[in-house]
Amino acid sequence: MSAGRTRILLASRNAKKLAEMRRIVEPTLPDVQVIGLDDVEAYDEVPESGATFADNALLKAREGHRHTGLPTVADDSGLTVAALNDMPGVLSARWAGGHGDDEANLQLVLSQLRDVPDERLAAAFVSAVAYVSSEGEIVTEGRMPGRLVREKRGANGFGYDPIFVPEGDDLTSAELDSDAKDAISHRGQALRALVDRLVAAR
Repeated sequence: MSAGRTRILLASRNAKKLAEMRRIVEPTLPDVQVIGLDDVEAYDEVPESGATFADNALLKAREGHRHTGLPTVADDSGLTVAALNDMPGVLSARWAGGHGDDEANLQLVLSQLRDVPDERLAAAFVSAVAYVSSEGEIVTEGRMPGRLVREKRGANGFGYDPIFVPEGDDLTSAELDSDAKDAISHRGQALRALVDRLVAAR
């Protein structure tokens, strides 16, 4: 690490989220180094018990800051499906019961939509990003509308990416390259809004 760089903790062990945040944050804030939970002393992570994406993001960011003293960023993101009354929502990562079983979650959503006509498969990815430091808290949000498809396509993604086609596109999120996805993704929107706020506060 270069002398003088400020470390910001991303309260996640997800390597793809960490890479995404570094791509978006570090070019604009070159004096910042984004690190993940694997780079700090382990602590017990707080359960995602909030009622909204913003609630959960703040819970995780506050916990990371409390344990490490570092400015901490956390996100909570998920899929909302119109035909499922905007579920799975905040339960996206544990829709099938266990936390983080992407394949089981994806297959459960597809099975629940089996009898829903294709024209009613509207969906959106939603993200809230929280930043907590000794100077205060910031929450930003992003939304990527689109539709679901019934067969998985692509390998450049995780979660529900292989069955989600962003509005105005024919490729799933998992078929887009990283630059194209960052430009439109819900988390990319929220992270860029956060970077704008951090730059403005300097």
